[in-house]
Amino acid sequence: MSRDPHPHSPAPTRPEPPSTVLPSEAPLLSMHAAVVFIAAVIIGFIMGGLVFFSDKSAPQAVAAGLGSVGLSVPVLHKLIG
Repeated sequence: MSRDPHPHSPAPTRPEPPSTVLPSEAPLLSMHAAVVFIAAVIIGFIMGGLVFFSDKSAPQAVAAGLGSVGLSVPVLHKLIG
């Protein structure tokens, strides 16, 4: 007959099953970067639209829009900070 050497010790607990909830991941973009990119895209659409209404040329409008997005990102990054 085996006896418990420590009769007043608590009963062993069951190990908890591993959590099925995935740890939260870091966001892909920070709030600052998202605001900068959205503002740059809005500026690009406005500039592209103005160039298109002025010259009636889609390639020039696309080039102006993309150029203004590329130039406005670093400026907005410094302004919105």
